[in-house]
Amino acid sequence: MTKTKWDKKQIEYYKKKLEKLKEDILHDMKNMNGMTGIDGAKSGADAPAGHGLHMADVATDMYDREFNLGLASNERELLQRVDAALKRIEDGTYGICLKSKKSIPQARLKAIPYAEYTVAAQEELEKDSR
Repeated sequence: MTKTKWDKKQIEYYKKKLEKLKEDILHDMKNMNGMTGIDGAKSGADAPAGHGLHMADVATDMYDREFNLGLASNERELLQRVDAALKRIEDGTYGICLKSKKSIPQARLKAIPYAEYTVAAQEELEKDSR
């Protein structure tokens, strides 16, 4: 497998960037978990004493729950990609396109530090998946 030829300072920069991103994702996931929806929709017990939830409130809560579940799913996927990038740093293959084995430009990695492919390879994969 091709290994990157970056100096320690460059690798450390991306490692810190990925670790910060991971920390932010985990923080966001924890906050989402505390919101109505991830652990369950509001129940009538959460309503003021003597008042049940109105059907529109229940619908809003269900929408919020579905929305938060979708966000959590996206966050989990992003977390997996960040973890995979950190693993590539550890094994010395970070910054190498998984498809073409070419070096991923640093400008792309600065924008998307967990990038797995060069722009050309990413476009090709997206075109093939359609």
